[in-house]
Amino acid sequence: MDAYPIILGGVKKQTDEIVNVRFPYTGEIYAKVCQAGQSDLEEAVAAAVRGFEKTRTLSSGARSNILIRLADEIHRRSDELVDVMVMEGGKTKKFATNEVSRAEITVRTSAEEAKRIYGEIIPLDWTGETEGRIGFLQRFPLGPVFGIVPFNFPLNLACHKLAPAIAAGNPVILKPASATPVCSLLLGEMALDAGLPPEAISVVPCAGVRAEQLARDSRIAYLSFTGSCSVGWHLKDIAGRKKVGLELGGNAAVIVHEDANLDFAADRIATGGFINAGQVCISVQRVLVHRPVFDRMLEKILLSVKALRIGDPREPSTDIGPMIDQQKAEEAYRKVKEAVRQGARVLTGGTLDGTLFTPTIITDTTPDMRINREEVFAPVISIAPYDTFAEALQMANASDFGLQVGVFTQNINRVMRAFSTMEVGGVMVNDIPTFRVDQMPYGGLKGSGIGREGPRYAIEEMTELRLMVINRNGGANQD
Repeated sequence: MDAYPIILGGVKKQTDEIVNVRFPYTGEIYAKVCQAGQSDLEEAVAAAVRGFEKTRTLSSGARSNILIRLADEIHRRSDELVDVMVMEGGKTKKFATNEVSRAEITVRTSAEEAKRIYGEIIPLDWTGETEGRIGFLQRFPLGPVFGIVPFNFPLNLACHKLAPAIAAGNPVILKPASATPVCSLLLGEMALDAGLPPEAISVVPCAGVRAEQLARDSRIAYLSFTGSCSVGWHLKDIAGRKKVGLELGGNAAVIVHEDANLDFAADRIATGGFINAGQVCISVQRVLVHRPVFDRMLEKILLSVKALRIGDPREPSTDIGPMIDQQKAEEAYRKVKEAVRQGARVLTGGTLDGTLFTPTIITDTTPDMRINREEVFAPVISIAPYDTFAEALQMANASDFGLQVGVFTQNINRVMRAFSTMEVGGVMVNDIPTFRVDQMPYGGLKGSGIGREGPRYAIEEMTELRLMVINRNGGANQD
């Protein structure tokens, strides 16, 4: 089995350090991947600095065309990418297929946004002293972008870092998750095939601690990180003066009021709580149900959950595959067992077999239990009743996180109250917090991070506004 090489300034390089990538369902070795050393990371930054001199001068049309060709490559190699995600991440075949489609959309949207990086003209002649002055605002690329990609969406979230960077005129260095590096390596290869200047792309699999070298490097202009809260805030602390975007964790809440479409809500909650084995930052974790419909809603959710099929992610009919590794599965399992010891009840699931965690519904929890307070990042949801909508909003807000929330109700006044009250980046009405389309702004408040993704919004993060003031009267001959 040949090892996948790293990519340094568009050049593939074999290294002596090699890591095994394992199929989470069986533990078997799926691939071998070379690792970048400190000198390789230094070369990646040096190449990006050189690459910036090329990318910053590319026309908007040239940047757009590179991205269009990249999207075409993703489409052409979609079957290969699906197989890679199934094998390196344990993602189910149907969910991996969906991710490839989303990645293509992310890149095509970025191609469009590359031609829509607008500026502004500002009249400055408000007083006699400023007569003849006019201001021009334009966005300019920042410089090298360092993107750290998580394991749970190894292709689409890599595209959310790489594609806006290209659209903005920046070179990019990708550091994939250690468990799922192959997708990013293939993406880097496809970006080169699409015509990106070689110096403008590096893909450097390595340990997270080693990657801190790039987070500290003053030549990196923007750090984009998706992953755990502890790592994200640490990276911000060591990043110096560079701009930082953090897409971190959550323990998303869903509010179901008595006037909701209960059947629809139950199906969506089962989807949002257990898709990708619950390993989604906006996975449904806390379900709050109006007491008059609590028993009915609980029954409907249980029926929806019991219909899910768990097993081999290679099988097209599988709904829930394995978690990424045994350690993370056991961490989540311990939180469930701890909640039970503290008085909670497991209504279905709650068992662990290797990396397969059965879809779990738990009730009789309290807000201070870790199952509610922390991010579980597993196929586990808790369900609790509330008496008033105001109480539900308060319960949902009682979190250190603030990514997205779902609110099921037919009352517009409740909708607007939730929109104005919830301390989150997004309020999903009559849907689950797990809903995301790739052109929308995505990000959170509080412990869930800073900045926004989505091509248009990421481009704003990866560019700087520059003002030019023209004095039409300054020194000109008056004819």
